[in-house]
Amino acid sequence: MSPQSFPRTNADTGAGAKLRLLRRQANLSQLELALISGISQRHLSCIETGRARPSPGTLHNLLTALEVPLAQSNTLFLAAGYAPRYEATPLAAPSMEVIRDAIGHVLQANNPAPAIVLGSHWQVLAANASTHVLFDLVGLNPDAATGFNLLTTLLQPGGLGDHLINAEEIRTLAWQRATREALDNPTLAALVESLPAPQNTTPLANELPPPLVLTRVNSRQGELSFLSTFTTFGMPLDITVTSLRIEHLIPADAPTWQVMTAAYEQSSGSR
Repeated sequence: MSPQSFPRTNADTGAGAKLRLLRRQANLSQLELALISGISQRHLSCIETGRARPSPGTLHNLLTALEVPLAQSNTLFLAAGYAPRYEATPLAAPSMEVIRDAIGHVLQANNPAPAIVLGSHWQVLAANASTHVLFDLVGLNPDAATGFNLLTTLLQPGGLGDHLINAEEIRTLAWQRATREALDNPTLAALVESLPAPQNTTPLANELPPPLVLTRVNSRQGELSFLSTFTTFGMPLDITVTSLRIEHLIPADAPTWQVMTAAYEQSSGSR
């Protein structure tokens, strides 16, 4: 007999135990998860206790209902005795052309506001023309607006963080977010460990966080204020796509819009 590619020794019990833990972490009862995923509570109970093995479709529905990251979902498929379901396709692959086109459209449409594409390790994969304009306005090399790591340039001395008026606030928020993301990302965890932590890594217990945090930049044209928002891809079925996010820096006041618009138009006219 030929050996199985994906061993199933105690696989059902392992998968069921993992699903039960994920359900409890999501604060869902068996009935609630059963209703969301479209299976019976009795069948879910049997899966969690190892008395029943979920089909690939059932396992997919359960993991989707629990909003489990695709990379972690692969471990559940392996635990249940199935092949990993989700791939991590390189962004440069031909099959990812539609994703690259969508990213390019979003970046272009965001001008004259800066926008950058971030990977799972906070590396900048692409940026629009207005990001280069912003770098120039703060006295950084415009050509350095792509191919760098956003977390590194925020936390390390000499980077973009040194040009922020509210640097400590932004550094703290970035460090907190990266630390959470690093729990399931060893590469990012190593990067966070290598970078200097901000002075205040946790908010004060008696302080409420502000409803909105602006990124305030010191530029040659005076203070520029931006609010940050993110675009992600809905219902992705590829690990690479799930890791992508586009950060938009939207000017938060009329003077910032004016400065960015004029600088972008001047930059575009000089090409």
